[in-house]
Amino acid sequence: TSAAFTLLGGSVAALVVWKWLGKKMVQKQMEEARRTRDEGMKKMAKAVQQFREQVPRVQTDAILSLPLLELSGRLQEGSLSPRTVLYTYLEKVSALEVTQQTNCLRHFIPECEEQLREIQQRKEKGLLYGIPVSIKDHIGHKGHLATCGLVQCLGTLMEEDSVLVRVLKRQGAIPFAMTNVPQSLFSYDCSNPIFGQTLNPFNPQKSPGGSSGGEGALIAGGGSILGIGSDIGGSIRLPSSFCGLCGLKPTAERLRWVLPLPFQPCLWPSLSGCLLLSPPVPCALGPMARDVDSLALCMKALLCQEMFQLDPTVPPIPFNEEVYSSSTPLRVGYYDTDGYFPLPPCMRRAVKETRRALQAAGHQLVLFSPPRIPYVMTELFLKTFFGDGGRTWLDVFTGDIVDPRLKPQVNSCKIPRLVKKTLALLLKPLQFLLLLKLKNVPMISTCRSVKEMWNHHHQIQVYRSQFITQWKELQLDVVLCPVLGPAFTTGYPGKLLTAISSTMLYNVLNFPAGVVPVSTVTEADEEELKLYKGCCDDPWDRTLKQAVAGGVGMPVAVQCVALPWQEELCLRFMKEVETLSRDK
Repeated sequence: TSAAFTLLGGSVAALVVWKWLGKKMVQKQMEEARRTRDEGMKKMAKAVQQFREQVPRVQTDAILSLPLLELSGRLQEGSLSPRTVLYTYLEKVSALEVTQQTNCLRHFIPECEEQLREIQQRKEKGLLYGIPVSIKDHIGHKGHLATCGLVQCLGTLMEEDSVLVRVLKRQGAIPFAMTNVPQSLFSYDCSNPIFGQTLNPFNPQKSPGGSSGGEGALIAGGGSILGIGSDIGGSIRLPSSFCGLCGLKPTAERLRWVLPLPFQPCLWPSLSGCLLLSPPVPCALGPMARDVDSLALCMKALLCQEMFQLDPTVPPIPFNEEVYSSSTPLRVGYYDTDGYFPLPPCMRRAVKETRRALQAAGHQLVLFSPPRIPYVMTELFLKTFFGDGGRTWLDVFTGDIVDPRLKPQVNSCKIPRLVKKTLALLLKPLQFLLLLKLKNVPMISTCRSVKEMWNHHHQIQVYRSQFITQWKELQLDVVLCPVLGPAFTTGYPGKLLTAISSTMLYNVLNFPAGVVPVSTVTEADEEELKLYKGCCDDPWDRTLKQAVAGGVGMPVAVQCVALPWQEELCLRFMKEVETLSRDK
């Protein structure tokens, strides 16, 4: 007996030591990644210093204040050099004005100097000639990591540029920085254990949104003029809303997003849950910038022969300038609530004011009610990612340290299946209340078989068809609706997963959708927030109230939507909204 206890004690001790060693190894990998980032920043600062010694007189503020279209024009005509523009933006970043305040940068791309030399030797200038561009962490760039904030991805360098980066470079753009993301990408905060929490440049108590939060913070902080993010539940639109930017989520297949094969094992679980081979809610890549014209220029540059040749699965549909430049009055559907997660008063105010401005400008406004949002949220969207009870998603954290911001979701996925089934049975009589109340518990619906998985795919297609039918019956061109905001206090996005219903809907539908800032939070908004009851004045409604409190002066945005493959019409509508908001 004593021998058995000795053996058991030795086994327990060995397990403890093994876990301790594993944790030390993880810490060492994270420290090495941070050290590599810091060394990259020092290289950036040194390159900027050398440029400053060679060219001491540069009108930095004047260059940084130029809108993208004007900056592009000056680069094309030669009155500004790509070298001057690149180092001006590098100086803005390396001077720590942006990075120290927000912690938005994941890595500097030293190859930007090589790209600079290459474009200056070309005979033809691309549409993005000389434009510095920042890219989200997981968009593959040769020789760099694509981490998704996960330690398990720290050992895999990209062997080649992703298709999108290759097209950007072909059009003369200069990718110069990779930006921070939340761990696993499945969050609309922006924090991971490796590189830490990214903050909102307008208020360090607030989140920049996610998962393209590093992009949002860098662009809003003036450190980048154009960025590329990705969106699978609002990951372009939420940072744009929180940071006062314009952002476009295109129809997913309009741009190539899949990374080089070496990274697929890390990325897919965090994006697609159990439905790995054919995700029914696809991820989309899209641009983020300070104005709508910048988004249009980026889309025009990307939708080129180079893109269509590199990836034959992308439909060869060039950018339609005629649609974007049209001034024909639009028939606009609108709503200020989806009936699932009531948004703060300032966000509904933004829709109402924009609706009135559109009517005054000669557009026709029609009330539109998106159907069955509780069903879409729980049975279609969450089931896509947690169809296996979240087991595949949890696998990406194996041997990793879970970020505190993600622990609410991770812990809910760890609830034993038997407990989940018991809860589902007990709460079935209160199903409607459940849909309203359990807003942060993705554990009710699962795909228990391949047949159920295919049925789930079918249900999404049926819903898309029904939604389009309703849209067509009203003869709508576009839809105006709210987007989640204003910016949450850091840590709160993890407590309110399904508050993203406003953006999630258009991922399920795979419609192009963009965000445009139209206002800021006022003192009157803050006073009205004190009276906010939400749907039921329940803990989740009160949590939302706490999340957005203290937001006076923060950006307030609206969302603009069009039917699939109509990115140009969506952008045209966004431009109209932007113009009207600036004129008021």
